[in-house]
Amino acid sequence: MPKHSIQPAQVAAFRLARHHFMDRVPSRVYLVCRDVCGVQAQVMSSAQMALWARIRNLKRSDVYDALWKKRTIVKTSAMRQTLHLLPASDFSIYIAALKASRLRAVHRLTAKFGITPKELEALDKAILKALRDGPVLQCKLRELVIAKGGPNVQKWASMVWSVFRSAIAQGLICYGPEQGQQVTLVRTDKWLPPQPSTSEAVAQSYLVRRYLRTYGPATANDFAHWSGLSVREAKAAWGNMQGDLVEVTYNAKKASLLKEDLNVLHECDLRDWIIRVLPGFDSFVLAHADKDHLVPPHYYKRVFRNQGWISPVILFDGKVVGTWSYKRGSKISFEVSLFKKFSKIILTKIEEQSADLARFLESEYEIKFVFAE
Repeated sequence: MPKHSIQPAQVAAFRLARHHFMDRVPSRVYLVCRDVCGVQAQVMSSAQMALWARIRNLKRSDVYDALWKKRTIVKTSAMRQTLHLLPASDFSIYIAALKASRLRAVHRLTAKFGITPKELEALDKAILKALRDGPVLQCKLRELVIAKGGPNVQKWASMVWSVFRSAIAQGLICYGPEQGQQVTLVRTDKWLPPQPSTSEAVAQSYLVRRYLRTYGPATANDFAHWSGLSVREAKAAWGNMQGDLVEVTYNAKKASLLKEDLNVLHECDLRDWIIRVLPGFDSFVLAHADKDHLVPPHYYKRVFRNQGWISPVILFDGKVVGTWSYKRGSKISFEVSLFKKFSKIILTKIEEQSADLARFLESEYEIKFVFAE
């Protein structure tokens, strides 16, 4: 592949634009979920705020409508075995791309408990049977399934967070509408429109393409980090796309980009200050194995904390310049901790974003700025 030298500012502008941070125009929720390759939803409030950060005038009810009424997005475990909001139209593609790898992980785990593939298949059938009439509370479904399983299944279920891993990995079930604070599960063949059949190779090529459109330039190692596929699997999928890729260099590093995006990348520029308030676990900060382009090394642990916790951040021209938190009371209290002092203009822009987030959260607000020494 021929090499092209790219400036870091061009890369930042390209990624910001693909995340809808440059324009933040009114948009449909499922389109944004498609464009960013899924919104991480381990913490549902963070997923809602990730969509708010990209869609102007978004209301929380818009997210719930897309999930539970229109069903244009679906909540399920996907990349890195974590919950995501995916476009329903691409559901089967994500499943096909990740299924074999995830099932191998499930089989390695269940084998330690003496559970055979046949027993696991019977467990999946029991799950589908229990869900034949519609959504069931996850806690109730777990009890029903465990009661039908043998001693090995019961031992596994007592020690592992989910007995639904196999069924979810195969796309047989997904998350259904919440009942109060309780989570439900539902059969995808009864919840989603008919899904096309896609081969693993085609699905993985699609996923590489979608990933690079949003997070390029990137490497196969970055793709492995983001997708949860092994490095070997990720490199194989990457290799199948070589004819569509071009090599670029920036910050003395080599990475790949879709050929069709090369001219777009060359034209990208940070003409205006792009400031965004992002929630914890935002996909923008999770997508690359190396975070040097994003966070100064001495502030790394303020963002990527213990036990996999990712802090809410302040993004300025594609770089993390601070973290933030909030508390709910009679009003929302924001505390913004910046890595250095900024001008009043920048602080005003951060406050304007915080005010709109308070609007999204349907609350009055107050804000406090703290500066690192």
